[in-house]
Amino acid sequence: MRILENIISDRGSKYAVSGGVCRTEEDARAFIKQLCRKKKFAKATHNTWGLLTAQAPIKSDDGESGAGMVILRMLEREGLYDHIIVVTRWYGGKHLGGDRFRHVQDAVRLYLDAHTGHPEK
Repeated sequence: MRILENIISDRGSKYAVSGGVCRTEEDARAFIKQLCRKKKFAKATHNTWGLLTAQAPIKSDDGESGAGMVILRMLEREGLYDHIIVVTRWYGGKHLGGDRFRHVQDAVRLYLDAHTGHPEK
């Protein structure tokens, strides 16, 4: 499990991204359970995630409507199968509107760059 914490901050909301190898929905649920063993992540407002498997794409918005699909689209473009990516948000008290999707994309990009060894652009 790789975790990149404190990667984005906007109007009080803070973001982290994590990921690791997962092959099934059960693996994904176990990954989230393990992540939430860290008290900080258990108290997060949203732990949204996406996972591409050979059988089907799987996602969870965890209350952040549309965020799981953003993660899935990026995994599809990257061709990264059997690897979960979780974007965690701690709500800061102010609505971010459409900026929240940009933050999800930025978080996933940071993770993918770290995972594949590509430098940030």
